[in-house]
Amino acid sequence: MNLVTGATGLLGSHIVEQLRRRDMPVRVLVRANSDRSWLRTQGVEFVEGDLNDPASLARACQGCDVVYHSAARVGDWGPWEEFQRYTIDGTRALIDAAAKAGARRFVHISSISTYGYHTKDITVDETFDLGYKMYRWAYYTRSKVEAERIAWDAHRQGRIQVTVIRPAWIYGERDRTTIARLAHIIRAGKAKILGAGTNRLNVVYAGNIAEACITAAHLEKAAGEAYNCSNDGEITQQEYFDMLADALNAPRVTQRVPYRIAYTAGFVLECVGHLFRSKKPPFITRYAVWLMGRRSFFSAEKARRELNWKATIPYERGIPNTVRWYLTEVEGQTPADSPATAPVA
Repeated sequence: MNLVTGATGLLGSHIVEQLRRRDMPVRVLVRANSDRSWLRTQGVEFVEGDLNDPASLARACQGCDVVYHSAARVGDWGPWEEFQRYTIDGTRALIDAAAKAGARRFVHISSISTYGYHTKDITVDETFDLGYKMYRWAYYTRSKVEAERIAWDAHRQGRIQVTVIRPAWIYGERDRTTIARLAHIIRAGKAKILGAGTNRLNVVYAGNIAEACITAAHLEKAAGEAYNCSNDGEITQQEYFDMLADALNAPRVTQRVPYRIAYTAGFVLECVGHLFRSKKPPFITRYAVWLMGRRSFFSAEKARRELNWKATIPYERGIPNTVRWYLTEVEGQTPADSPATAPVA
């Protein structure tokens, strides 16, 4: 049995999909009010509960061989208490339950942002320390760093074998947040390239990450190791926006803004948001600017070398497929109306 947390989210749903394609049994931990419609098509077992409910975690972990932990408080805005509760405390509680249940492997989904905010033109790999130059309100990154440390402590104590997967910017079918925002600003003509647009992006298809997770879970030498699953090949910021615009049948993005100006604007808007305790995120944040415009690059060579990991779905297929899914499933366009015509893999 394989337990997947965060199964109603983007990466979690792709882990479920890849496990079921391999005819492997799957159990998912879901909240009472969660949308289970897609998961019902996958033939999974449901356990209703919460990461902060020990009884439900015990039921979910019972008899499990592998736990894939992709649930977390995501986003670059919100109160610290939510990141503490769901990302940090939730990870600790799940590891405790998995260890008590005798699970063999705990695959912890972390993030390349745990390395901190490198901006120089360098290549970051798994030998780099975590938490470089984290700013005060980097709640997502801070909570992911702490959650990962909790996982490593459990591994060192011999309580459970841990493998850490550090994805980059994830895209794919069933992404209802990022692709919606990008589609809106591109079609509205509000999107801007940060800097020259020649910087390499760390963008990765969710299904490709899921394959790495499953491979690592069943590889003995992957116990106690971390892997960057950070890119499906070479793609620049400009190329990424061009492919999105083409898939949306929208004009390509040509407007530009200097990175430093955008970063400063993000800082000012964050200050205003925190000053007035706004629940709505600013139009732009420093994290979003860093994610898109940074010159640093995160290497996935260790995963390619040790896991034999490669992009089953390249950008040329993944981006049009994602846009097509969004247009048909979220906006309600029929396939014939959808400008993204690549076949869904």
